[in-house]
Amino acid sequence: MIALPQQFYAQDTITVAKQLLGKLLVRHLNGEVLAAKIVETEAYIGEDDPACHAARGRTPRTEIMYGPPGFAYIYFIYGMYFCLNAVTEAEGFPAAVLIRAAEPVGGLEQMRRLRRVKNDLQLANGPGKLCQAFDLNRDLNGAPLTQPPLYIADSPAVPSDEIVATSRVGISAGKSHLWRFLIKNNRFASHPNHR
Repeated sequence: MIALPQQFYAQDTITVAKQLLGKLLVRHLNGEVLAAKIVETEAYIGEDDPACHAARGRTPRTEIMYGPPGFAYIYFIYGMYFCLNAVTEAEGFPAAVLIRAAEPVGGLEQMRRLRRVKNDLQLANGPGKLCQAFDLNRDLNGAPLTQPPLYIADSPAVPSDEIVATSRVGISAGKSHLWRFLIKNNRFASHPNHR
């Protein structure tokens, strides 16, 4: 599997969010390779986006978003879940794509051990679940997404007519932006009917 180059992430965030659909999230863990096809993403763009962590300005937590593109931004929410983002755009401009859900394609036994769910549809069908399935936490915050142990590999593009755009999930501000993207009719999406 060939990792996407850093230049891929330097594109505008909406483009990256759409083009990440169908790509493979890959994690090297304890001698195994875990892989899942990305099926759902959300874009968070700059200090003017009220739902973006950078809306409150530069802080120690958001510092990675202001850095160069192509790095992991992993944060902790609700006192229990981690979320994986890919930093995008030019260094100094805070933007990222949240990887919301993925369809497991490799290393499923390891994912099942980490998630302990009965149905494989629930292994990575949400940002917190995805991080549990891939054993992601703050240890990889700031890691490059272009090489092991965590990277996103190239794979065929999803046709534009197979991409659905909706409002983002679970936010109170910025609801008018249709910046959540998912593969149409994919059963592994977190909220397939959210509009």
